[in-house]
Amino acid sequence: MRLLLVEDDQMIGETVLDVLRAEHYAVDWVKDGVSAEFAWRSQAYDLVLLDLGLPGRDGLQVLKNMRDVRQRAPVLIATARDAVEHRIAGLDAGADDYVLKPYDLGELLARVRALIRRAHGRPEPVYEHDGVVIHSATREVTVAGVPVTLSSREWAVLEPLIARPGAVLSRAQLEEKVFGWDDEVASNAVEVYVHGLRKKLGTGLIQNVRGVGYMVPRA
Repeated sequence: MRLLLVEDDQMIGETVLDVLRAEHYAVDWVKDGVSAEFAWRSQAYDLVLLDLGLPGRDGLQVLKNMRDVRQRAPVLIATARDAVEHRIAGLDAGADDYVLKPYDLGELLARVRALIRRAHGRPEPVYEHDGVVIHSATREVTVAGVPVTLSSREWAVLEPLIARPGAVLSRAQLEEKVFGWDDEVASNAVEVYVHGLRKKLGTGLIQNVRGVGYMVPRA
């Protein structure tokens, strides 16, 4: 999954970036409102983690502009503005959730996971198909009851597919969700990770749709 982190505080930004990447998210980090608007206009994101007190353009205006053009990516506001009227303004402008600084990183990750699941129409955290059980919250995977370990990139390819069972994602779409701005992408990277996933999870889970891309069956 690809996230946009909008945070001007260097220390907070570095910490959150490291935590999100450790959870296998592809993350693009910008530090002002103008750069945030350029980013979401040029790239599709699965979630935007948005500070409000930004240089260049206030985060609330960034959010309003997103919703004015029907940009539907879930937005989690993370800010030190703790007045009730600020929270109301953010939610009324189109935010999906709100967390106050200083926040617990575990809670932040749980909110990110929940918003992404809901945005894809799959609020339940577990996907099951033909003996394969995948817990999206804990990243635990079992095949016929036996735990299977996935690499970070394998998980990054698998997660957007199980988020929308039955939907077909092209190689380019998967690359966008797996790799951030700073990542080098080999031309056959997605195929390599899909091959690794099939070896571990069986050939029936990730299906080819010829000439289009990949999908997993509906649970």
